[in-house]
Order: sequence, then C-alpha cells, then structure tokens
Amino acid sequence: MAKRLRIAWTKSGIGYAQRQKATLRALGFTRLGQVIEKPDSPTLRGMLAKVQHLVRVEEIGS
Repeated sequence: MAKRLRIAWTKSGIGYAQRQKATLRALGFTRLGQVIEKPDSPTLRGMLAKVQHLVRVEEIGS
C-alpha cells in the first residue's frame, strides 16, 4: 500500500500571496479546517512546502 498524507488546512490564506491561495485551491481545499487525504508524491510535497505555514501534514499508511 502506498503512503498517504492527511493534510489539514489550519490557517487562513488572507494576507498571503495569491500564488499561495491558488496552491491551497489546487490541493483541493475549499474551506478552513478541512482535512483531505492524498497519495504521497514529490509534486504534492513541493506544493505542501510552499504553504507549510498554512497546513498541518500527517503521514498515514506504511
């Protein structure tokens, strides 16, 4: 089974760059406090690195 990431949007994007807000939307977030699960990939890790101050990431699976 592939490793998955549980990603929670914990801080508002207000006051941050438009590109960071667009990254949140591209990740699939629609509202603050939302939690999503995605398969781990280098592309996803790069997106998370750009908004690491706005989200919380937890690894699940093996």
